[in-house]
Amino acid sequence: MRVKGGVMTKKRHKKILKRAKGFRDKRSNVYSFARRAVLKAGQNAYVGRKIKKRDFRTLWIARLTAALKPLGLQYSRFIYMATRKQMLVNRKMLSELAINEPKVFEQVVTFVQQK
Repeated sequence: MRVKGGVMTKKRHKKILKRAKGFRDKRSNVYSFARRAVLKAGQNAYVGRKIKKRDFRTLWIARLTAALKPLGLQYSRFIYMATRKQMLVNRKMLSELAINEPKVFEQVVTFVQQK
């Protein structure tokens, strides 16, 4: 008697269809469509995780630019001076300071501007 692969096939199909839950049309309940959709969703998720990092860095830079403008300073000059001072505060923390603690942020800016 030969062994047929029905049990494993069913298991594999169930795994894909479970991951395709919530997809539109046949992509959620027809295996061949669902398999393609799940693979594509995985690729998009992978790319999205990389893009997310870029997007956040862009957001922090935009926030810093807006916070530095009233203080009469450009973002690029500020970062240049901060690097020269070997300041170890990253863009994320600086943008958080600019939003939540404007007084402290001003002190950081004056520290960076000192000769």
